[in-house]
Amino acid sequence: MDSFNYRNGRLFAEGVDVEVIADEVGSPVYIYSKATFKDHLAKIQKAYSAIDTTVCYSVKACGNINILRFLAEAGSGFDVVSGGELYRVQQAGGDISKVVYAGVGKTDKEIVEALNAGIGYFNIESEAELENLIKLAKENNKSTKVALRINPDVDYKSHAYITTGKKENKFGVDIECALEVFDKYGNDKLVKLCAVHVHLGSGGKTIDPYVIAVEKILPVIDELRNRGHEIETLDLGGGYGADYESDSVPSAVDYAAGIVPLLKGKNLKLILEPGKSIAANAGMLLSRVLYIKQGGEKKFAIVDAGMNDLIRPALYGAFHFIWPTAVEMDMVPLRRVKDLDMPGCEVVDVVGPICESSDFFAKNRSLPVLKRGDLVAVFAAGAYGFTMSSNYNARARVAEVLVDGDKFTVIRKRESYEDQLALER
Repeated sequence: MDSFNYRNGRLFAEGVDVEVIADEVGSPVYIYSKATFKDHLAKIQKAYSAIDTTVCYSVKACGNINILRFLAEAGSGFDVVSGGELYRVQQAGGDISKVVYAGVGKTDKEIVEALNAGIGYFNIESEAELENLIKLAKENNKSTKVALRINPDVDYKSHAYITTGKKENKFGVDIECALEVFDKYGNDKLVKLCAVHVHLGSGGKTIDPYVIAVEKILPVIDELRNRGHEIETLDLGGGYGADYESDSVPSAVDYAAGIVPLLKGKNLKLILEPGKSIAANAGMLLSRVLYIKQGGEKKFAIVDAGMNDLIRPALYGAFHFIWPTAVEMDMVPLRRVKDLDMPGCEVVDVVGPICESSDFFAKNRSLPVLKRGDLVAVFAAGAYGFTMSSNYNARARVAEVLVDGDKFTVIRKRESYEDQLALER
């Protein structure tokens, strides 16, 4: 699953004791495993190798330039959703021809930047956006390729905030309208409408929605080709599950087993946009216990990380396994699951210092008895952790550390108070 494991009761990231990192860098701190990032990417690349596939890592999941750099070196393309993310990929040395650009609200400035950069595909979300792209391409005398995002109306059975494939979502065009859009815009000289994009959402735990989506989209592609449109690529987006709990989602091989047979012989290139399935288990948030507090029948472990550092639990009730970094050998967890209850544990809420009742990482969680000064690991925090962090309560954003074997490097320094004020002076 990842490279965070206990040795003699102490938590290691690859070959480094995480407490050594805390002693040197401080807490809270994000710790990433380079080996895990590369392993997860390689497994996806291998699983789909039977067909022409480009894996485009989703930058919004975890976008540190140092991570993007070694993923690019490992052959990854990139899925971006803003001009800032495109700039990061450029600065990381990514292959711009393997960049896909998604998002429902691209500005004119962002579109022109992407046209000038020469990205692989725009993932277009609406007829109005396509008209604007054609206008800007003509004004700047630039050509590009486009994938129309089709909403297949597939229930992803995930949290309402992270599902995108239903008709009531803001993303894409209805499957019934796709033919009309291709017929209307499919012959433009500069903007080549030659691909179909589907993205169901995030947090799914089965392959079934992907299989259903492909089965619904392939007849549409056939009809488009019958009408004379050249469809060269199917972009299946991302959203593939990550093991927030041990062995809770399909593997890359499992997903490929359901998808690849449907696409063999269809003369289609495939693009995938995985984010959390690569990044989530490649990172953890390390935090120190500040106080233990009894409030009525509730017991609280107040830690130095807050919802500004990791907002997923507060935003959509996401589960993260939490455990101390140093425990007795009989308290080393063999599996990371919600209902883990070992002898000697007690039930606590793990909360942060933010002035919001929603500032929590876990409620009614059974954990080994904690005391002031203990370090706890919030596992599977590599995706949508640091990238969604903020300076709420004027809190400094934390440091990011990359572990490579038995060495670690600070790849983003901890902010200072002055860093926060620099753009205001």
